[in-house]
Amino acid sequence: MSLIGRKIGSGSFGDIYLGTNIISGEEVAIKLESVRAKHPQLDYEARVYKALSGGIGIPFVRWYGTECDYNALVIDLLGPSLEDLFNFCNRKFSYKTVLLLADQLICRLEFIHAKSFIHRDIKPDNFLMGIGRRGNQVNVIDFGLAKKFRDPRTHLHIPYRENKNLTGTARYASINTHLGVEQSRRDDLESLAYVLIYFCRGSLPWQGLKAQTKKQKYDRIMEKKMTTSAEALTRGLPAEFTTFLTYTRSLRFDDKPDYLYLRKMMRDLFLRQNYYYDLVFDWTLLKHQAKQQKQQKQLKEGEKDQPAAAAPTGGSPPGVAEESDKTKLKSAAGGQSSVPVAAAAAAVANNQQTTGGSSSQFRKMNAQVAQGSSSGQPPQQQQNIYNNNQTQSWL
Repeated sequence: MSLIGRKIGSGSFGDIYLGTNIISGEEVAIKLESVRAKHPQLDYEARVYKALSGGIGIPFVRWYGTECDYNALVIDLLGPSLEDLFNFCNRKFSYKTVLLLADQLICRLEFIHAKSFIHRDIKPDNFLMGIGRRGNQVNVIDFGLAKKFRDPRTHLHIPYRENKNLTGTARYASINTHLGVEQSRRDDLESLAYVLIYFCRGSLPWQGLKAQTKKQKYDRIMEKKMTTSAEALTRGLPAEFTTFLTYTRSLRFDDKPDYLYLRKMMRDLFLRQNYYYDLVFDWTLLKHQAKQQKQQKQLKEGEKDQPAAAAPTGGSPPGVAEESDKTKLKSAAGGQSSVPVAAAAAAVANNQQTTGGSSSQFRKMNAQVAQGSSSGQPPQQQQNIYNNNQTQSWL
């Protein structure tokens, strides 16, 4: 049994609230849907979560049922979405952060597809970072639009169909989705390509198009998307982003994507840039910088209040209690950084600087990736690297 608190988000078919387990005191997320909803989806979403249960980056279902006038889905409480963090970082991620995210996101889609599902609504809002010890892990949420693309036992693929309504979010939808073609694995990956490019560029060329009706707007987005080549969309970015999008657009309806190829390509780019695989994202640096500024401010205020006290002779400022994960979530979700834009840009630039020590670690990971993984999950040693580096970040 859980107590329901404030609203913390919205999904495709319901609102999400902060909840507290009345026995353990643990905080959870509760998604509610009216029992009078015209098209109830929460029961289906709960079954999808359970089918994916145990996957890395898949929230655990604590309980599903009906209470009073609502269907309720209780799952793990997570941190801010990548869209929230994108706003926190002044709507631009460094290549290092994008590549760190890409490595995890390709793994997530590989796992979901291995379980015979496609997500059909890939966007930054549906990727949430974890909290606490899993603060550097990307999680996938909102499976209300997910669909089985094949029979789990026979692996017989669903048939090709046309004249389908657009399902998902138009900004990140694949060209074939705009054209009314039944979605398959290729469409999730094309949407992911748009998400990664969006993170690099800050926006996509079909954003902000004006139209009188939703259909007209969707048509304008489709036209702009179809007339924008992969080369034009990724101009100024590393060639790997062009290759990623070109590859996903070239897949046939029932093709199994080569996840290994995509992951290795992005990891090789990471290696060539000499980035360090420390899971320190752009927002990690900004939050650390904000914390330091807060400590310095408190130190100065303390000196004013106690003029007779002996001044510190050196070292770090006195310790200040760490922000709770809830406070971090609130500050990130607000979309406004307490760090000046110039300082933010400097921090992000610093995160892109080359550092030694990454090559041997990442080459070991690449060697494991080359062995393949039928589960779609990262190799075990990669997960150990993820966990071992948890303590190295400031999250």
